[in-house]
Amino acid sequence: MHKAKKVNQCGMKAGSALNSNDECRTQRERAQHHTADFELSRMESLLVKESPLLLPLNKEKTVYDGFITVQERDFRIRILLPPDHQLKLAKLQCCWQLKQLLCGYGHIVKQRLHHSPDLVSFVLELKTVLEVALKCRPECRSIPPPQYYSQLIIEMEDLGWDKLVSIDTEFRTLRLRAEDSSGRQHVVTVKLKPKHPVEAPWCSADLPVPLAMTWTPQSSLGHVHTQFLLLLESLAEFWAVLDEIDEKTWVLEPEKPSRADTMRRIAIANNVSIKVEVDTQHPKMLPECCLLGAEHVVTPLRNKLNANMHLWNPDCSILQNLRDVLEIEFPSPATHEKSSFSAECGICYAYRLESAIPDQVCNDPRCGQPFHQACLYEWLRGLPSSRQSFNIVFGECPYCSKPITVKMSTQKP
Repeated sequence: MHKAKKVNQCGMKAGSALNSNDECRTQRERAQHHTADFELSRMESLLVKESPLLLPLNKEKTVYDGFITVQERDFRIRILLPPDHQLKLAKLQCCWQLKQLLCGYGHIVKQRLHHSPDLVSFVLELKTVLEVALKCRPECRSIPPPQYYSQLIIEMEDLGWDKLVSIDTEFRTLRLRAEDSSGRQHVVTVKLKPKHPVEAPWCSADLPVPLAMTWTPQSSLGHVHTQFLLLLESLAEFWAVLDEIDEKTWVLEPEKPSRADTMRRIAIANNVSIKVEVDTQHPKMLPECCLLGAEHVVTPLRNKLNANMHLWNPDCSILQNLRDVLEIEFPSPATHEKSSFSAECGICYAYRLESAIPDQVCNDPRCGQPFHQACLYEWLRGLPSSRQSFNIVFGECPYCSKPITVKMSTQKP
């Protein structure tokens, strides 16, 4: 009897302990569920605040569908979460515009999914990535309203379709041709804004001066073309001066001059040239001149330039004035081959190094070997016997061992 009572008492105590453990476990689970529900509810409220157009589609709240807004643009998106709501295994589905925008940013989006603590944080991170992508790809813009296209057609009909060189598939970037009084062909690129003509377009052209356009909401493509023609006429004399130089001399630099270039490096003799910078406003005035070549050849020319500078006649062309002042005849395509002035660099054995040509020459008359500035600088800097003072390196010519100097090579902006 006593043993039975003890057994029953022990059984009752064990059962009570089990019930107590179950109750504790149940309470913990309830607390955990309550905490999870609270966190989920808090996350939802934050998500609604940040992205009110992105909503859950099911009770488990594992599927979110809707839109996220970045820079006043809405992008369709769907986020599929696993049952435990862990973002590491989440899947992202989006519209084709968003896919195109995120092209090249996939690894960043995956990284954000793996490291974001919750959905709200990920959405904020995704918006940041999209803002960067939109800045880098300004072509991703909304489609203009129908009146934009009808206005564009009206303006082109007034201007004349023969003036249109090309237009892009979005009907935003146009290239218009124009001919100046000397028959030179020019092209102006016009990029229209979505609110055209209320917003002024962006214009660019191959010109040596800024292309500044006056614009009002009543302006049109015809106004752009007219202003462009007036600017071309103001530069007609400048281009006439350069056209004569290009036609009657051997221009060493630039290799293929554009209408925006104001500098010409003209060949005088083998390894001797003059660099002139023509003023766009006063193209027949004495330009900035720089003689290049060995000192024993350049010095007499420099002395003539200084002595005869007063003879400069603004009524004559630059080329004629340079002939008179320097007392020389420039080699021309009619009398000389360009290969006569295209001596290779004595270090790299090339004529052009990127855009540079050999402009450093050994001053010894028996040598006269040309070098690229960058090549000679690197060569001398590597010699134990050379020395440097400020930005000038002193050393010996790689060919004749006579003294030679070169300025530190500088990168063009």
